[in-house]
Amino acid sequence: MTIKDLKPARVFAIFDEINHVPRPSKHEEKIRQYLLDFAAKNNIEVATDKIGNVVMRVPATPGHENAPVVAMQAHMDMVCESNDKSFDFANSPIRTIVDGEWLRADGTTLGADNGIGMAAALAVLTDKELVHGPVEALFTVDEETGLTGANNLGDGMLTASMLLNLDSEDDAEIFVGCAGGVDTTCVFTYKRSFAPTDFHYFKFDISGGLGGHSGGDIHLGRANANKLLARFLYGLSLEHEIALCEIDGGNLRNAIPRAAHAVFGVETSRKEQVRVAFNKFVADVEREYAGLEPTIKFELESFDRPEYAMDHATSQALVEALYSAPHGVISMSRDLEGLVETSTNLASVKMQGENQVLVTTSQRSSVESRKWDIAYQVEALFRLAGAEVSHGDGYPGWAPNMNSRIMHIASEAYEELYGVKPAIKAIHAGLECGLFLQKYPHLDMVSFGPTLQGVHSPSERMHIPAVERFYGQLTRTLEKVANL
Repeated sequence: MTIKDLKPARVFAIFDEINHVPRPSKHEEKIRQYLLDFAAKNNIEVATDKIGNVVMRVPATPGHENAPVVAMQAHMDMVCESNDKSFDFANSPIRTIVDGEWLRADGTTLGADNGIGMAAALAVLTDKELVHGPVEALFTVDEETGLTGANNLGDGMLTASMLLNLDSEDDAEIFVGCAGGVDTTCVFTYKRSFAPTDFHYFKFDISGGLGGHSGGDIHLGRANANKLLARFLYGLSLEHEIALCEIDGGNLRNAIPRAAHAVFGVETSRKEQVRVAFNKFVADVEREYAGLEPTIKFELESFDRPEYAMDHATSQALVEALYSAPHGVISMSRDLEGLVETSTNLASVKMQGENQVLVTTSQRSSVESRKWDIAYQVEALFRLAGAEVSHGDGYPGWAPNMNSRIMHIASEAYEELYGVKPAIKAIHAGLECGLFLQKYPHLDMVSFGPTLQGVHSPSERMHIPAVERFYGQLTRTLEKVANL
């Protein structure tokens, strides 16, 4: 069985087309052109704004012209993570595999976040059998790395009074609120010197962690490769002088780091002590994460002497800051049981230029003051370590409205179809809804979607039966609004 055999056929056919179009964050040119071509092919009204967002509009089914205008919304870009470092996301299609009741990709992120939302919206716009009022579909750019499209939404791009965000990841759940977030970046500037000639050099490598979404998966306690890397190096630094030559870990601010590595040296007479410390470290970590990180791997190999190393004071400060930096859940909500209120993600460590290391972190909270509290704690820590620290603009949370009309309609639609009353929840991950609400304060919004697992990692997969329920809920909701 392949994706072409799955139902609803229209949704999966469009999703397959989307997955043949490269769409990394900040490089949405090809998927934008696909959308414009789709609109032209199907005689759909389409417009774009200066930042690159796309909106399509179709008129109401005859007799329902006076119904409220409903917007369906999804983002164009996808997180690009692969087990094969040579995979070219800028030019290669995503290869999908039907695995029982699940659809996954061949060693990469699937792109269901948020390709399935795009596919569902496009399916609605081209299904002549559906009953609906006036509908529009908004497709935003760069949601994953900066919410750029939502932040810079052009005037007049939305005319709706109700919005269905199609970017959630749990069947039979409707989301009416989300966390706000902010990025905190820290730059270490070091002096570069020739690597000592009387040292033995190693490459320490961590790979195969589960990673995951830094909002939706942060409460699962998965390993952060950057934290483990710093833990090993700090432990060594207590016993040995270390020449740190290279360090790299993680990629995206909103993904828990799955992999990291460092190249370092110690006095040649101490190399066997390093191997002993490595074996003990691996045994400790494997015991701590038994059953939680089944595929994580650790390797320590001898390495040819690099030409340069960081100065000792800066490299030690960097390692100590990474080791002591907070990561994970900071507090749980007292309003909604089981909801993470505040968290922080030690997302990436990257060398840049000839003498700098950039550390990227991301903070989230459903309470604005606590979002900034944890961001300032991260700032204080890295300032003490000698780094230059700055914060991004951030994005607001979306406060739940338990009197929402569209929430009740979407809930009734699901219950009518499937006999189950969906749970009403808020999500710790960031959604674009808070930004839409700033520009269009009258909007009545909900978010829902099919069951996705492992998003932002190569283990991402989508539950096939849930897609049919998701599309059924979407179309029934539109039909109910049309009959108001």
